[in-house]
Formats: sequence, structure tokens, C-alpha cells
Amino acid sequence: MRRALVALVMGMLVGLLLPTSSAMAHAAGAAEAAGGEAVRAQGGQVVLIGVPGLMWSDVTPSDTPNLWSLAGSSALGSLSVRTVGNITCPYDGWLTVSAGVRSAVGHRCGLPPAPAPQGEGAVVPDLSLLPDESRRYAGTLGQAVHDARQCTMAVGPGAALALADRQGKVDVYAGTPAKVADWARCPVVAVDLDDVAAPYIEDGKVTLTTEKLAPEARRALVRAADAKLAAVLPHLRASTILVAGLSDHGPVPHLRAAMLYGPALKTGGAQAFTLGARSTHRDDMLIVPDLTATMLNQVAGSVPATVVGVPAETHAAGERTVAQRVDALKIADVAGQTIRNMGGVFFTSLAVLQVLFYVTAFLLLRRREGLGGVRIAAVALASIPVSTYLVNLTPWARTAQPTLVLVAAILATAAVLSVIALAGPWRRSVLGPPVVVAAVTAGVLLADLLTGTPLQLNSVMGYTGVVGARYYGLGNIPFALLATAVLLVTTAIADGLARSGHKVLGVGLVAGLGCFAMLLDGWPGVGSDFGGVIAFVPGIAVAALLVAGKRVSVVRLGAFCVAGGVVVMAIAYLDYLRPAADQTHLGRFVGQVLDGTFLPVISRKLGAMLHTLISPNLMPVVIAAFAFLIFALFRPGAASAGVLPVAFERAPMLKAGLLGALVSGVVGMLVNDSGAAVLSMALALAVPLVLSAGIRALQVGEPVSGPAPRPEPSPAP
Repeated sequence: MRRALVALVMGMLVGLLLPTSSAMAHAAGAAEAAGGEAVRAQGGQVVLIGVPGLMWSDVTPSDTPNLWSLAGSSALGSLSVRTVGNITCPYDGWLTVSAGVRSAVGHRCGLPPAPAPQGEGAVVPDLSLLPDESRRYAGTLGQAVHDARQCTMAVGPGAALALADRQGKVDVYAGTPAKVADWARCPVVAVDLDDVAAPYIEDGKVTLTTEKLAPEARRALVRAADAKLAAVLPHLRASTILVAGLSDHGPVPHLRAAMLYGPALKTGGAQAFTLGARSTHRDDMLIVPDLTATMLNQVAGSVPATVVGVPAETHAAGERTVAQRVDALKIADVAGQTIRNMGGVFFTSLAVLQVLFYVTAFLLLRRREGLGGVRIAAVALASIPVSTYLVNLTPWARTAQPTLVLVAAILATAAVLSVIALAGPWRRSVLGPPVVVAAVTAGVLLADLLTGTPLQLNSVMGYTGVVGARYYGLGNIPFALLATAVLLVTTAIADGLARSGHKVLGVGLVAGLGCFAMLLDGWPGVGSDFGGVIAFVPGIAVAALLVAGKRVSVVRLGAFCVAGGVVVMAIAYLDYLRPAADQTHLGRFVGQVLDGTFLPVISRKLGAMLHTLISPNLMPVVIAAFAFLIFALFRPGAASAGVLPVAFERAPMLKAGLLGALVSGVVGMLVNDSGAAVLSMALALAVPLVLSAGIRALQVGEPVSGPAPRPEPSPAP
């Protein structure tokens, strides 16, 4: 049975990991391989029409006939408007277009100020009052246009803010579209249609208490903006047009509407297009700084290095109608909203379940009662994380009650996985059920990485464009799960190899497969995870050394952490050597280190990490699991009735996997902005699985087949 289990897991991993080189290349270039074509310099006019607050649910044939008609001839996508805070006000959105980086006003979150007329142009006031980081980059778009000896024309206050140069100047200004005499006056134009967002502004600020307008009142606002658009579009049919819902309109963030129309875009007929960007590695999603890069690439053919956005790309969407494309984008917002709304409740519920499990397990194990129930509960709890990704294979967001369906689907998937783990032919093995759960977790996350992470997007344990913290690659929580699962699976296989006299092969397996997963985690465009590599390396090294029977000292552990930093900086430097448009945040960080602007990034991530240490949703899991684990390791008779010592006696290498996962979790907590979330998820997966193995060993007293490997030394103080 042990050989069968090892063969099963090896087959799963080898089948998944064999096409490594080509898979990494394809995953890293997923956006390019999907048929994406960047908007390039055409030498014509480019126009940004900003409609702050506009969502795809606002765009209908009856309410917005002009927007709907334009959408039929345009590439369509979602716009993630997240800037610095949780809510992006119109001022922030327009300022971000100006800067090309996420920016916030700070002193007033509302509508942009009216510029002061200056000849046929205008000057935007109060730029000197912006926070240091925002003031540093404000005016990037307008200055780059002026440096290219082109002029700018703005219609409305927000448009003036977007196109103002470093001195706050815009060449041609009109307060409303009706006052524009010559739309062809300048090659770079911005138009501010603030009808949708303006009524949500109170005392110069976005209302942060409620989305106060009734549906009919909101439809009236959207119709007003559409009517103004009708007066603008006839003058711009030969131009490249970007329409963007640049900001939020209340206390709840949403994905906003984005479309690109251009003479060079072959739309209409049977061919349709989506709109995305390499910044998100999504065919149908972009961020606000991408608008800056798209405009500059169109008129100048180059983008300043400080702009974090990249030119938008169009992707063939087959024969989908405009209604089908709009519906898909509306569903994307529903999915993001559902994940955002249930995140806190989900993690609180998971924390409560974890704490109850450890308390109950502690009491029952001391009495040697209910061991079967504790084992089932342990496997079921460990099955929940991977179930949150697998449910994205179902269309839960299209149902009438997406939240209820999502929760039910997660629980049902976890139940099915638990049954498979506990009832399969491997059920009689001590390591069978936990290795199955860990192998499925590792396999799902690795496969997700190699296919562009469709399962992590809009997952309750992943990320969403609505929140805008990450759009692709391996998130911090998935990293914790992947590292833990890989280390548990590889050390379990190494345990079988050591018993058959192949310990060296077991060490190589832990190091080799661990390093492969680590490279996928950190590789630009695949995992793109900076902190994960730093944490993964010491975890792999500790597990491999313990499998080899070597002692791990504090000095060695510190050296492994330094090695992790060296590895990730090497990966980041390789990313930095690529063209700016192809770089991920890893390469851009190297650029920030070289020009001395990296300290704000470090400070922001450190603050976020420290904030998680007081999170009521995460710290209970860390405290309960960590206390149970430490107590069980040092007082096994009192804490777990000898369950963990039996598990380590029957499968000595399991302890190496547990300690390796613990090291990765602790280091990951310290170097990632998710902080306690990393360690809590590592413990939430590892401890129940190890405990279930111990209970099974205690139940059946499974004999050790073959010579038991020499127990590895504990880490030295």
C-alpha cells in the first residue's frame, strides 16, 4: 500500500511537472500568446473620455444607446480603479491618469478643482498641496506630451488635471463639450463627463456611508452622460477613443467600464475584441495607469519609465456579441463583489472552526475518545482551502444567489475531497489521506500557475480586481498553501524512499521538486511572488537537511533566508533586463532600488504586515494552531496523547515536512504584506493533516515496513 501511494503521488506530480520549460515560457507569456495586440503609435488623435463611476451594469441599449453603439465597435474590458486607498474618488482617478502611477489627493477626496483660465488654456491649482508621492509624479502625462512637442486639450476639470504638465498647464481648455470650437486642435484630448459620480459628492468628498441614489435616479445620471457623449462622438470618429469609468461613486468599490475604439481596430461584423493589459495579465482587465501608457504610446511611441501602466492590448473574442461581452464583464464585477463581501465572514468562520477543532481535539485526544471523528474533521478542515479554488470551475457567479451558491459549493467540494481521501485505496495507510489532500492542493495550485491563474482570480483565498491588490500570479495565501503542500508531499514520498534504502534520492526529491515549485512561485509572469521565494528557500532547505539527517542551526537558518533573498533578487534582475512594457513588479522593484525610490514600497508593505498581526480573523488561527503544535511537540503525552510522536515514529520524514512548512510560514509572515495570513494558512493546512496521520497510526498500530530511517535531529538552538 505504501508503494502504491508513493507511485500515485509521484505519477500526479511527474505528470503535472514534466513539461516544465515550455510550460513556464507559455505561462509567462500568457498575455502575448492569447493574441494580444498593443495599441501602438498611429500618429493620429487619441481621446480619453472619463465617466467616473460608470459600470458595465449601467450600459444598456435603452439607457445608453450611444455608449452601447460605441461598445459594439470597440474592444471591451473591466477597469480596476484601485489607487492608494480602498475607495478611489474622481480626483484620485484623474490624478492617477496624470501621474501614470497610483496616486491619491490626500487633502480632499472629491471632484477635481476647476482650473484657472490662462489664454486659450488653463492652469490646475493646488498641485503643490498634494502628498509628496503624488506630487512627485503628477503631470507626467502632460509633460511627456509637451516634451514630444504636441499640444493638449482638456474639456472639464478632471480632464485638465489629467493633461496638465509639471507646472499645471494645459494648452487648450473648455469647461464643457459645448464650448469646444475645434476638436482637432490637439492630438491629445481628455473629456470629463462627471454626471454619474458628481451627485455622490457631499461637501467636496465622496459619500462614504451609502450608495444613496435609487436605481431610477442613477439611470437618469447615466442617460445624461450618454447624451453628452452623443454630442462629442461625431467629432471623433477618426480618433482613437478610450472610454473609462475612472473612479468609484460611493463606499463600495466596483470594476468599472473600459472600452477602446480606433480606426485601426478591426471590430464589427463577426469579429469581437476584449481589452486587457500585461499589467494585469488578463485579456479583459486593465488598471488606470494603463490609460496613461496607452495614450502616450499612441502619440509618442514611448512611455516614461516612471509610468507603471503598460499600453492596453486587444484580444480576439471570437463571434461573441456585444451583449455577451458586456454580460461577461458584469458577471466579473458580481464575482469580485461577492468575494470582497464574504472575505471577512469566511476567514472569521474559518478561524472559529480552527480554534474549536484544536480545543476539541485537545480534550478528546487526552481521553483517547472520538479519534475517528477528530481525524475526519482534520481532513475536512484541510480540504477547505483547495476547495475555494476548485469551485471556480463552476459558474457560481452567474446564479441568482452567488454568495449562497459559492459557500455551498466550497463545502460540497471539501466534503467530496474528504471522502476521496478517507475512502480511497490509500485509506489504510498512515500517510494516505493527508498526502492525497496535500497532493491535490499542490497540483491544483501548480496547474493554476501554469495556466494563467484563472482559479485564484475571484477566489475567497485568492484575489480580485475589485480590491486591486493583485491581478495575477501567486498570492500570499496561495503561496502558504503551495509551500506547505509541496513540502508535506515530497517529504512523505521521501519517507517511503528512505525505508527502501534510497534516502539520497528522497533528499533530491524534496530539493528538486521544492525548487521547481519555488521557481514557478517567483518567476515573472507566472507566480511573480517576491516574498514567497524568500520564504520558500529556507523551508525547502530545512526539510531537505532534516530528511538527510542533518542538524539545522540558527546560523544555517539565517543563511537560508539570505539565500532566498539572493535568489529572488536574481529573478527580479532578470525581469528588470526585459523591456519596460514586459516587466512585472519584480523588475520594477529593481529599478526602484537602483534609483533610490524603493523605501516607500518597503514601508507600505511593512505597515500592512504589522496591521495583520492584530487581525481578529487571522491571529486566532495562528495562536491556536501554533500553541497546539508547540505543546504537542514538547509535551506530546499531555497535548495529543502521544499522537504526534506515533506519527513521527511511523513516518519520521513527516516531521521534516512539518518543520519546513513552519519555517516557510514564519519567514513568509515576516516578509510579506499579508503577514499573519501566511503563517495562519500554512498551519491551517499542515497541522490537521499531520494530526490525522498520527491518529491513524494510533488506531491501527501500523507496523513499519522495511528498516525505519534514522530519526532526524531537531533544529539546534
